Amino acid sequence: MRAVAYDEFGGPEVLTLRDDLPDPPVGPDTVLVRVHASAVNPVDLLIRQGGLAGAFPHHFPIVPGWDVSGVVEAAGPAVAGFAAGDEVYGYVRRDDVQWGTAAELVPAPQRCLAHKPSSLSFAEAAGVPLAGLTAYQALTEALEVGEGDRVLVHRAAGGVGFFAVQIAVALGAHVVGTAGPRNHGFLTDAGVAEVLDYSAGPISGQLSEPVDAVLDLVGGDTLADAPKQVRDPARVASVVDPSVRETGGRYVFVRPEHEHLEELARMADAGQLRVPVARAFPLERIAEAQDLVGGGHVRGKVVVTLRS
Repeated sequence: MRAVAYDEFGGPEVLTLRDDLPDPPVGPDTVLVRVHASAVNPVDLLIRQGGLAGAFPHHFPIVPGWDVSGVVEAAGPAVAGFAAGDEVYGYVRRDDVQWGTAAELVPAPQRCLAHKPSSLSFAEAAGVPLAGLTAYQALTEALEVGEGDRVLVHRAAGGVGFFAVQIAVALGAHVVGTAGPRNHGFLTDAGVAEVLDYSAGPISGQLSEPVDAVLDLVGGDTLADAPKQVRDPARVASVVDPSVRETGGRYVFVRPEHEHLEELARMADAGQLRVPVARAFPLERIAEAQDLVGGGHVRGKVVVTLRS
């Protein structure tokens, strides 16, 4: 099998393109996906550097990547709802770290997959799962955003942020987003009602009044300012800093969820969710893709493509 893999933790230089990896196993609850595209997320760099070694069992060689889109090659005997030939996408976070998505074939637990949105290309669909699920679970579960809420989304033009503003708009919220000046028009076009410049001082001082809910995607000083931005500190959620719990807020670590992936697909096909692809790289240039993501300030998603 052709894939990118690494045999030790380290920088981008440990990533190697290989064609000698065995085809992955297909367990009873597993869907084998022939990959068309995979997305690159900050967590891929964290894993490559050994940052999650205490959270998951790791088995070398490791194939990076958790986001995928492709076509079902085979399905285990306990799998219901997927068959060979189905177009699927998913957040393939298994219970251990080894069989990632930067490969021709990916073994995905069925809970991690849903049918691909028909309106999206494979490259666009690959950019949705991790970031889209993070935004969806933070807004609907941690913050319980509903019709008429004023919701503040920090780093709104980033991967998770751009999904969050679109999902919040679809939920009927009045959305306030933070971004640099070059992204203000980008967010206004997505339905953001108010755009604030994060470089112009604390956001609490820029708001005309406190909001109903805050989604923090930055941490640090931004999170420290969040209790002043919101009516009730219990309605602050962070996906980057667990210390949000110290002020009564919620920390969100995204999980695979079939039903949520299906809902994101429905939103995409209804025209409520668009996926800007910042840049697509061929598989052999995945190190460049990870470097781009690691540099920050990417507008949209970075993907790796294996098939058209």
